Amino acid sequence: MTMARRRSLTSQLYRAARISNNISSLSSPTRAARRAKNVALGRALGRAGVWRRLWK
Repeated sequence: MTMARRRSLTSQLYRAARISNNISSLSSPTRAARRAKNVALGRALGRAGVWRRLWK
């Protein structure tokens, strides 16, 4: 069993802000679909290492 890494307060606040933004975008189906697409695209680019290479 692995122990989860403890997040810093700043990390927790940023995470809470992202979750809050996702929830608020659910009010409109169009905004929700666009948000889901952007989140999926961002995660795919992050896993591919694009952001690391971009800021290198």
